Amino acid sequence: MNPIVLIPSRLASTRLPNKPLADIHGAPMIVHVLRRALEADCGPVAVATDTPAIAEAVRAAGGQAVMTAADHPSGSDRIQEALGRLDPDGRYDVVLNVQGDLPSIDPRAIRVALAPLETPEVALSTLVAEITREEERTASQVVKFVGSPLGGGRHRALYFTRATAPWGEGPLWHHIGLYGWRRTALSRFVALPPSVLEQREKLEQLRALEAGMRIDAMEVDVVPLGVDTAEDLERARTILASRGS
Repeated sequence: MNPIVLIPSRLASTRLPNKPLADIHGAPMIVHVLRRALEADCGPVAVATDTPAIAEAVRAAGGQAVMTAADHPSGSDRIQEALGRLDPDGRYDVVLNVQGDLPSIDPRAIRVALAPLETPEVALSTLVAEITREEERTASQVVKFVGSPLGGGRHRALYFTRATAPWGEGPLWHHIGLYGWRRTALSRFVALPPSVLEQREKLEQLRALEAGMRIDAMEVDVVPLGVDTAEDLERARTILASRGS
């Protein structure tokens, strides 16, 4: 594999305005995400954005940014355009899509997402963590992963849902929206129309499953903090302060 890491980012949050540029210990949040991705040491890293201020912040920190169109419906579409601009000759055959609101993500979690792609039949990979808080078992904002265990902390995806699933005794898995894409699979995915279950559950990854694309997931110990509110931002500052970032 020859991977590249792309971080889609835009000023779209209504709950936390200018979220990617929010200050965390003297650096914008997007720069912290960039640092975590670089620490993962999986390949070159770039931020894909439609916002000049985000690109300027990334470049000021010594990172690479690529400008994309403003009307992309999802981060997957944004990284597809960015990949074509950065690598028109197709040198990189795997793309890691790291969300731009995960400033405290463990770099090891980024690396582990590559493991399933060593299996040729896997089109894309993702991450899961066991749900340990009772309120998360029924929370619709917590996306649940339903899959078959393959051993070694790896699972084959059967479904993703906002409902409490599967039924019965056993662990429930919290899906983490970090993806490793085989480049050919990403190109196919963005060319597909939104699927029936994708639109019903409001979960983009169901489009891939409905199209017959295999998704494997790796277990990690902790769900990384996604920053969506001012309270989340304060938690991120505390976490990163404890790490000396």
